[in-house]
Amino acid sequence: MGKKILVLTGSPRKGGNSDLMADAFMKGAQTVGNTVTKYEAGLNKINGCKACNRCYSKAEACVFEDDFNTLAPFLEESNILVLATPMYWFTFPAQLKAALDKMYALLIGGRQSNIKESILLACAETEEMADFDGLVRTYELIAAYLKWTDLARILIPSVVEKGDILQTDALKRVERLGLSIK
Repeated sequence: MGKKILVLTGSPRKGGNSDLMADAFMKGAQTVGNTVTKYEAGLNKINGCKACNRCYSKAEACVFEDDFNTLAPFLEESNILVLATPMYWFTFPAQLKAALDKMYALLIGGRQSNIKESILLACAETEEMADFDGLVRTYELIAAYLKWTDLARILIPSVVEKGDILQTDALKRVERLGLSIK
């Protein structure tokens, strides 16, 4: 029996480099029998957390109506969370960061998430691997706080324009990673 994997994307650019990474991972993971759901945080309307602490006080995760309420059930039932994202200003894009911030609702609402493992897939315009340090450190702190086991990180530099990642071996590496999840 496969795992339930949530691929949470951060790019507001449909078909961009990080979106292609997400799809390559999903292809591999589904091939070996996992159930994979892709949730495009960058294309949904998720507002920042207001820290009102009223999470789950009504029927949904957040009392302020936005698309986090459609994401929350996937966060509760998935075993693995894959963050597939471009890097913006040395960290996660605002759209993905809002989704991550609102995971606070699960804690406040007393909800249990089945997520035990995580993966980071990130790409960026930069040529310097050290430029990924802020994004990676944020990911590490989230994973440690939530007691997730970090399964892998694939960081791809030097991809600027839509489709640049096709000129690298990144998609093959990401698909192989997906194939390894059993």
